[in-house]
Amino acid sequence: MHRYRSHTCAQLRKSDVGSAVRLSGWVHRVRDHGGLLFIDMRDHYGLTQIVADPDSPAFKVAETVRGEWVIRVDGEVKARMAEAVNGNLPTGEIEVFAKEIEVLSVSKELPLPVFGEPEYPEDIRLKYRFLDLRRETLHKNIVARTKIIAEMRNRMGAEGFTEYSTPILTASSPEGARDFLVPSRIHPGKFFALPQAPQQYKQLLMVAGFDRYFQIAPCFRDEDPRADRLPGEFYQLDLEMSFVTQEDVWNTMEPVMRGVFEKFADGKPVTQKFRRIPYDTALRTYGSDKPDLRNPIELQEVTRHFDGSGFKVFAGMIASDPKVEVWAIPAKTGGSRAFCDRMNAWAQSEGQPGLGYIFWRKEGDKLEGAGPIAKNIGEERTEAIRQQLGLSDGDAAFFVAGDPKKFVSFAGAARTRAGEELNLVDRDRFELCWIIDFPFYEWLEDEKKIDFAHNPFSMPQGGLDALTNQDPLTIKAYQYDMVCNGFEIASGSIRNQLPELMVKAFELTGKTREEVEEQFGGLYRAFQYGAPPHGGMAAGVDRVIMLLVGAKNLREVTLFPMNQQAQDLLMNAPAEATPQQLRELSLRVAVAKKEA
Repeated sequence: MHRYRSHTCAQLRKSDVGSAVRLSGWVHRVRDHGGLLFIDMRDHYGLTQIVADPDSPAFKVAETVRGEWVIRVDGEVKARMAEAVNGNLPTGEIEVFAKEIEVLSVSKELPLPVFGEPEYPEDIRLKYRFLDLRRETLHKNIVARTKIIAEMRNRMGAEGFTEYSTPILTASSPEGARDFLVPSRIHPGKFFALPQAPQQYKQLLMVAGFDRYFQIAPCFRDEDPRADRLPGEFYQLDLEMSFVTQEDVWNTMEPVMRGVFEKFADGKPVTQKFRRIPYDTALRTYGSDKPDLRNPIELQEVTRHFDGSGFKVFAGMIASDPKVEVWAIPAKTGGSRAFCDRMNAWAQSEGQPGLGYIFWRKEGDKLEGAGPIAKNIGEERTEAIRQQLGLSDGDAAFFVAGDPKKFVSFAGAARTRAGEELNLVDRDRFELCWIIDFPFYEWLEDEKKIDFAHNPFSMPQGGLDALTNQDPLTIKAYQYDMVCNGFEIASGSIRNQLPELMVKAFELTGKTREEVEEQFGGLYRAFQYGAPPHGGMAAGVDRVIMLLVGAKNLREVTLFPMNQQAQDLLMNAPAEATPQQLRELSLRVAVAKKEA
């Protein structure tokens, strides 16, 4: 028999009754039933109940073991009594009567519990992550992660993609976040950068003729952490295709992503045909470029109903500025003063002056609008709003006014708040869509200049003619995001593979030809030698896994994450370098003094 085990703690079944077996694992818990000891024994695969009675030669050792000790058990498989069968366990019909127990390793008192799922301070959990990972839910999440990534790889291979690995030490590139820099010992005063994404390399692979590339790519960005983004590093399903339109990318990747979701959705419905929603439409309909389509609320413009009305606040804004619009947030079943007051209080907590509303109720046989706005605009306008929004008795509508560019994100947040508060969101499904036609440029008010709104390597719609003759802020890009349940889970574009077009695109942001050639020399040179039309995308592996396992944040699907201050508490990183290390790198540390 093997030194440590003949079976795992998840393998034994009723068909094994009478067999002599050997198991090794952790003591999950010990229960003393009047002299009869029950030990739940756990390994990576599952759990088996061990029984030791006073007549067993293993009993003396069994009395000494404690939670999280590592032990080896030799014993005989027996069937449980009918009333003792545990239907929740794969091994619930059997138990192992111990004949010999060997203690392989003892455990000190634990700094955090691993039995059950109690809330516990995150810093303790991250410092002792090796213990935290023993918790059932977190352990399952990590196992699910490996299976989801394997499924991605299988599906990409089935679509004719080949996995290639791109460099980790590379040059700094403006991908929209700060780089992690790595000093070079051989070249003093010079630095590598860890890749924010393999963007340029994968485009170079297309120029090199590799056609369909993918990899599960590590990416590094020195940015602040948040629930849907880890500090430091993350992984993405990165891909690129040659001789494709954006429709080709969508038609290729929809079945891949849909298939991954369906396999791990635990029976929840998954969108079959992804909607394609223009960016501008998404903002005006949902107040967000990553809308949660499980929420049925759709924003509507209702400016005309307030123009010249008795509600002077809105009417005055409309009269004084042609950019002003009034948007409504219809809220079915939200027609109570208590709910409307809660929404108004929430708006104030968000830094807004408030959130105007109308709610409708039956007065006898008549349906009337109630609230200050209804009183000020009158019965006819109130009824016109109700009919436009398709509302009825017991429903409400909330209103925001101003320049839509300034209030759109708040309107989107109000839509989300109302949908969640009123339980209108169907949480047991995965709704996926494409957001398309992103703006190519945006205006930076502080710097008084235009810059790329998203990926600078995207192809502008209209090509060189648009860059030469069109208002830059009206140019759209062949760029798209995949969105699921309110999270952006992928982003991509058709790339700009023409050198003169690339230079022109950057010149509109203030860069010179010389700067483009210097900063993007690899791509610029490659485009001189026959670059095929190409495009692709990158899907956030961590976010996809977070959605599929129902985790609240990315640290629940990552093996050894940093904390909210971008520190690795387990390995004590970042840490100071030794004087010798600094000398070898020709570096001197000059820590900036914090302002008082």
